[in-house]
Amino acid sequence: MSLPKRDGIKDRYYLIHKPDTSPEVLAEADICIQDVLNGTSRENHSAYPTVVRNHNGTPFLPDQLLERYLISLPLKGFPNEDAVFLCDAMRRLVGWQEICYELEKYIEKQVQERYFLVGEREDGFTVFPPCTVLPELRPEDVDEGLLRFACYVAICHTVYGQSFESLTTEHILGLVSQIRPDMVKELKTNGSGKLPPNIQKRKTKHLTASANDAFATIRITARDCGEGACEEALSYLIEILEQPEFPRSYSIEFRGPEKIYLPIPGLPKKGVHQLFACAVRYPRLHVRMENYARLAMQEDEWYNNLSDESCAMPGTFAVFALGLEGPKWWRLVCDYLDRCDDEHSSLQEKFIHTFFKKYGFTAQSLPVLVHGVQSMQNLKPAKEFRTLIANEESLDALMEIKGHLEYYLPEESGNDKRALAYLWRDVLWAIWGTASENGGSKVIKTAPKELKEKYQQVFA
Repeated sequence: MSLPKRDGIKDRYYLIHKPDTSPEVLAEADICIQDVLNGTSRENHSAYPTVVRNHNGTPFLPDQLLERYLISLPLKGFPNEDAVFLCDAMRRLVGWQEICYELEKYIEKQVQERYFLVGEREDGFTVFPPCTVLPELRPEDVDEGLLRFACYVAICHTVYGQSFESLTTEHILGLVSQIRPDMVKELKTNGSGKLPPNIQKRKTKHLTASANDAFATIRITARDCGEGACEEALSYLIEILEQPEFPRSYSIEFRGPEKIYLPIPGLPKKGVHQLFACAVRYPRLHVRMENYARLAMQEDEWYNNLSDESCAMPGTFAVFALGLEGPKWWRLVCDYLDRCDDEHSSLQEKFIHTFFKKYGFTAQSLPVLVHGVQSMQNLKPAKEFRTLIANEESLDALMEIKGHLEYYLPEESGNDKRALAYLWRDVLWAIWGTASENGGSKVIKTAPKELKEKYQQVFA
């Protein structure tokens, strides 16, 4: 099949919303939508704008694919579960921000404009116009599946969007509540209803807990922070994450009487942090903490109730707590760092600083640094690092890392000399900072005489 010439910035993708779009392009778009559903499509974040490619390599804008899919759906007997499946797959592929506007506009057109009398905003500060149900609207004119999809879109704005998007959530749920208040009340009380009752709500002698999959929230109130309470809390979290329907980005709201936190300066003092700082005191619970962390750690997913500057992948505080307990858990730490979002996540820098101040630079600990520099942009050194590295054992361990650096790169990059050089440069920067520039001349110049040769080898 021969496709027509592409439209778009630098000829990088096909447009499919034009009246004269060729049937060949639309056929490729439909293949791309099916590939998204099948999990076989690919995305490209490396250039602007983000595109989605089908298995033939044909690129499209994600919002146009979503628009094409949604307009094909019937408004009577709206297939809510199918629509949610596609939206979730697209979100995982390209991120919420690439599809949220299209979804908001769809609800505006198919729910707000069809079912409501839309008024005028009274001032420039009101985000949404006042809406009242059309007087002539009959119950049989309203499609339940479409309202449920509106609720899904509303909740996604809070679960995956930026903080101000909660206004959109309130607006859409406000619309639905005017027609089906029971639907919104049920969501707020019990979530989607897909979670087993003993997970939706739980009460024991140690704690009271609830989970809401619709709003992606887990609430735990502990009467004490002893071993039994922490064990029950961890078991509850694991049970929740074993439910396939529960969102991978979520909030943990924990309250307990002991305000204990990890000895890592700068971490947000939130309940989720407090929970794992309490639990790590009990060695019998360490394996359970690892079980939770491995279930929780997923790239591009987040604890939703942390501020942007403190954003953290689920599992973060469990990993940090265990990482400070000793070498047994350092493989877990490296696996965690491999999944961190190198564009947004930076809490791991605070952990790495505390970690090396505690354990120094050894053959066992140095892999954490190599994984760490790849987990974020420009990992800065702690001022103590240049002193901690200044011994024969640590420099020998660093040279051993240098000799096998290809093990830390993807297989396709392991023999790329440029990639190896960049990674080694980042490792040196994470230890010595600006002093590592210009071949480490400043470091070598001030090195102890008996170590100067080893420093020269490190920077060679």
